[in-house]
Amino acid sequence: MRIGTGETVDAGHAMAALGFADRDRLREGLAATLLHNPGQRRVFDPVFDVYFPRGVGVPDGLPPTDRDDLRNRLVAALAADDRSLMGRLAMEAVDGLGGYGGTTATDGWSSYQTLDRLRPQTLMARARDTVRAQGGGSGFTDRLLEDEIRRRIEAFRRQVAAEARRRIAERRDRDEIARRAVAPTADRVDFLFAGRDRLAELRRAVQPLARKLATRLAARRRRASRGSIDLRRTLRGSLSTGGVPMRPVLRRRRPVRPELVLLCDVSGSVSGFSDFTMLLVQALHDQFSKVRVFAFVNRVDEVTGLLVHGAADPEGLSARIRSEATLTGWHGSSDYGVAFGEFAERYTGAVGSRTTVFVLGDARTNMSDPNLPAVRRLTGQARRAYWLNPEARSQWGTGDSAALAYAELVDMHECRNVQQLSALIGRLLPV
Repeated sequence: MRIGTGETVDAGHAMAALGFADRDRLREGLAATLLHNPGQRRVFDPVFDVYFPRGVGVPDGLPPTDRDDLRNRLVAALAADDRSLMGRLAMEAVDGLGGYGGTTATDGWSSYQTLDRLRPQTLMARARDTVRAQGGGSGFTDRLLEDEIRRRIEAFRRQVAAEARRRIAERRDRDEIARRAVAPTADRVDFLFAGRDRLAELRRAVQPLARKLATRLAARRRRASRGSIDLRRTLRGSLSTGGVPMRPVLRRRRPVRPELVLLCDVSGSVSGFSDFTMLLVQALHDQFSKVRVFAFVNRVDEVTGLLVHGAADPEGLSARIRSEATLTGWHGSSDYGVAFGEFAERYTGAVGSRTTVFVLGDARTNMSDPNLPAVRRLTGQARRAYWLNPEARSQWGTGDSAALAYAELVDMHECRNVQQLSALIGRLLPV
């Protein structure tokens, strides 16, 4: 999160006005002054809990933890939606079930261990029956009631995680815990390790990110349209002013929108990276005269028609591509060599002197022939060619990776998250 002087001053004024008596009010005041979008709350709330904890030290007077009794009281708290009681139960659960370490003193606390022993997810049926017995279930369907109880269980799990994180932070460096124990924002999560919820969050971020990149590209195009200085003509014209170049002469450029071709590996965990990049480029389609998208596993097929804006839900892009495109032959593993060879044979007309080609994939060939001649032919036809690799640079060339061999022919860039992708797209896309 980018926190500048203005946000810092506003946060100071908010703290002075709100005081420290009401922790929840302070949390909302700081969030209102420091955050720029709702997605940053996923990072802000855990960090706030580390630096502004609800309590300090191990709470005094906690009763000895009896697992069955704790589960019974948790059922009552879930049925009543009693947040304060759930908070106290989270403290008891971490204290009695989450400790690990030496024999004489606890070295740390684990929220995973606490939840694994308590198993709150198995209490939904009991909490639902308790609500019905109290007459609180009337007017709700079973599905709505179960969804509500499931939401309360998830809130309790977050309270347990916050309590374990607070205790660890007291024993260790707070800054270190904040860096290591708090999930990063979605734009910093590696594509290869992003879960389903994070990928859905990234898809929702496509349009805002595309608008920012479109503005940046338009500004670059305006600057480029003015042309560069023609040194020879400028010096020739300066002879009339004693050799002082008073009037620079510019080379005029013809405004031409470039063509773009995407060649995307959609196999395995790489598919999330390819899907997001395809959606992003499609959202930028107005910046180019033509955009064509090709997907492959070990066969290649054009999927440009499946990316028409508004024609289909982006959530199901992978399923649509796999069901409607021919991407595999006799086996289902990725084969870059065969895919590049087929592209060179079937779609040679897609790449011309005005075309910029982006290859998206991890360059892992499953020990098959990388078909470097086909790649060399592709880069020779294109105006520019870039390779965006979602793997860390340190992994290139390890195992079945042919990244280093391909990097000798194509300008390859590490592209592990949205932050790197947006920077690369803004810098590499032609104007």
